[in-house]
Amino acid sequence: MKKLLNIIPIVLVALVLNSCSSVKVAADYDKNADFKSYKTFAFFKTGIDKAEISDLDKRRILRAIEGELLAKGFTKSENPDILISIFTKSQQRVDVYNNAWGFGGWGWGGFGPWGGFGPGWGWGWNNQPMVSTRSEGTLFVDLIDANKKELIWQGMGTGFISQNVEKKEARIREFVSKIMEKYPPEINQ
Repeated sequence: MKKLLNIIPIVLVALVLNSCSSVKVAADYDKNADFKSYKTFAFFKTGIDKAEISDLDKRRILRAIEGELLAKGFTKSENPDILISIFTKSQQRVDVYNNAWGFGGWGWGGFGPWGGFGPGWGWGWNNQPMVSTRSEGTLFVDLIDANKKELIWQGMGTGFISQNVEKKEARIREFVSKIMEKYPPEINQ
């Protein structure tokens, strides 16, 4: 029984950490767009300049998008079929975990050194909550028909980004990869 009690917190922490590592994605698109006709792309500098993130993160995102589009058979061009723009949103997320078990503390009610009830140390309920704060970000990737100047597809990914440079780079690639899995849309005709 004691081993089971020791394993439960480890399992719970693993579940929480695992659930936080995923990127939630969604996409929307113009049903009248002919996605098979788009073969070339360029980045829409005006839109990208408005994204409120560091230039380093912008370059990381753009490199990841470029890699995904090249893998899908697109070609970067001065006269593109589609323009790529991005924007971001972020918010602080505060998580409060109530640890309702564990060591008690020094206080009254235990079996003290004098026998009977009195001051002492013992097991009990720990009602001290754990609080963690993280930044949750949303990345939007917009594909714009270059001739019509109309949005034809938008992908969105939401999740958490590490401040560690190596982890951030990998996480941005994961964000973009998951978003771009939704392009081109599966159109049932």
